[in-house]
Amino acid sequence: MSDTATPQDERPQETLPAEQEMRERRAAAYRRADRVLARMGLRASLRERLARLQEAAPEVYDLDEPADIYGNGIVEALERRVAALLGTEAAAFFPTGTMAQQVALRCWAARTGNPTVALHALGHPEVHERDAFREVAGLRTVRVTGEPRLPTAQEIRDLEEPFGALMLELPLRDAGFVLPTWEELTEVVEAARERDAVVHFDGARLWECTVRFGRPLHEIAELADSVYVSFYKSLNGFGGAALAGPKPLVEEAKTWRHRYGGMVFQQFPTALAALVGLERELPRLPDYVRHARVVAAALREGFAGADAPWARVHPEEPHTHQFQVWLPYEPDVLAEAAVRQAEETGTYLFVGPWEAKGPGLSMNEVTVTAEGLEWTARDVRAAVADFVARLP
Repeated sequence: MSDTATPQDERPQETLPAEQEMRERRAAAYRRADRVLARMGLRASLRERLARLQEAAPEVYDLDEPADIYGNGIVEALERRVAALLGTEAAAFFPTGTMAQQVALRCWAARTGNPTVALHALGHPEVHERDAFREVAGLRTVRVTGEPRLPTAQEIRDLEEPFGALMLELPLRDAGFVLPTWEELTEVVEAARERDAVVHFDGARLWECTVRFGRPLHEIAELADSVYVSFYKSLNGFGGAALAGPKPLVEEAKTWRHRYGGMVFQQFPTALAALVGLERELPRLPDYVRHARVVAAALREGFAGADAPWARVHPEEPHTHQFQVWLPYEPDVLAEAAVRQAEETGTYLFVGPWEAKGPGLSMNEVTVTAEGLEWTARDVRAAVADFVARLP
């Protein structure tokens, strides 16, 4: 998902001719756009991605070293870097986060003797993984809450049945990339400990949580027994993930990684791209988060000034560099307005697809990266006014 892929970008699906035409128009408009709030690597051509990697790779690793074989060399170097950043004893590279988290939770289930995982109803394993926890890992999930926020400590204490692990997605993407406060997070973790449960962070986007929490990465990760992080959602990598935690857990996870088919022969392009992301993107994420707040405020002002019938930016002050925009139109109407704006002006304000959220109601995920830092609040308001003028 997003660096910023969305559910529609992620899931294979059949498309009608009109839908395919819109996708092609969106892709062409994005390539030609002069101004976007985020320029995502996943939308670049193979040539562009390889050229960027070739240019940046010498900064992060000695390219005269031998290529990796089954997880040694550069992959081990990446694992050490992640463990150091998160302050854990060890880390293991995985091809996907879906695999990493299944392995982590099944390892914890064996230790706790309880295969039940408590998590949010909007958590990634519940929404986007086709019941993999149950069907593949033999785990059982219980939903703490379905509210568009993280669970509260009281909800953890009041959960009627025992659970071996509490899984917290930080930030909770499908609720609007939302985070609790630091105090709320520590209280939730404490409540899980009171119930003799381990705590696992689905930290696919943990990298950008430091601004909201006011804490460094290692202090955030220290709250949990294990943490998963992604290398492409925020770091603009090619893919891949890491599971970090105590050394005995990580060593067992590597065994399960092999059993799951994750012992890939060579992974140096993905590992290199991850190291580049840690070197280049990670230090800039706080700037993206802070500017996302400027953009969000300007979007609200722009919609109000353009007499839009109804609009909502959620959260009003973004918790990360990603947030949601809701408008009372069907997705195809909004997609047409957005792509026409890009085709006719070179400004592509809403790049991602619009997702139906109810009759006549749609949502778009907005991301701010390096390109977005060039936008002033006035730029955003002007782009909103032009966009709204294209709506019926």
